[in-house]
Amino acid sequence: MAIVTGVPRVDGLSEVVGVLREWQHEGAPMQLHPGDVGWFWRFGAEATAAAVRTWSRDGRILAVGLLDGPGLLRLTIAPDAQRDEELARRLVEDVTQPERGVLGEGKADVEAPMSALVQDLLAENGWHAAEPWTPLRRDLAEPVRDPGVRVEVIGPERAHVRSAVQRASFDGSTFTDERWHAMAAGSPYADARCLVAYDDQGEAVAAVTVWSAGPGRPGLIEPMGVHREHRGHGYGKAVTVAAAAALRELGSSSAIVCTPSSNAGAVATYGSAGFRRLPEIRDRHRDA
Repeated sequence: MAIVTGVPRVDGLSEVVGVLREWQHEGAPMQLHPGDVGWFWRFGAEATAAAVRTWSRDGRILAVGLLDGPGLLRLTIAPDAQRDEELARRLVEDVTQPERGVLGEGKADVEAPMSALVQDLLAENGWHAAEPWTPLRRDLAEPVRDPGVRVEVIGPERAHVRSAVQRASFDGSTFTDERWHAMAAGSPYADARCLVAYDDQGEAVAAVTVWSAGPGRPGLIEPMGVHREHRGHGYGKAVTVAAAAALRELGSSSAIVCTPSSNAGAVATYGSAGFRRLPEIRDRHRDA
């Protein structure tokens, strides 16, 4: 059977998220996680469906991509299909030919598992390695210690607190109360939590969202931020420890996160919260 490229309808997103859940396992390479789709859902279900691409053979989804911006495809592949030559060649054709409706012309990046054949084929087509990212992992077999600060699990009535910390943590953030509610309405958020940490004066100082992929599977931290007026006091470490505890409560086997290697502060923060660095990964980049 030939490979078929598809764009799901809104009512097909749950199937895609379910497939991504199945592909998460201990020892897997850093890859597209249900939480990545869940975080994108802040733009609404219709926009999320329009940003997803699937590649299937005989009715089975073999690869899933998320267009996380106009020039970035975040791609992952079924564990048993990562060296499938027919699939890899179809993927490369689709991302290199704008008329296929995946990536347009000009500068572009493809994130894919480092061991996948598509990495090799993109390199053969002139796509070079981009800047490195550092994945980090914390095992959750043992209980997680208290973070040392007050942490609140955010529900709908407190969405404004979560969105305000997000905007204060990331320059140019467009996260709003409405986008929190859109994200929380998505199917991946059923197994997610938003946490906000407070200082001794009751000020919201840091926030994080965690995404479970189901019991016994790695859970994702995406995103974590510290209010720009409250940095340098250990709140990033504290809210990350709280995130690990929340994922353990959700049944996750480990907590994973990925950050640009150039962001030494973030790498150090995760390390201080008990996360271990994994080998660096790189997107494949095409110049204009």
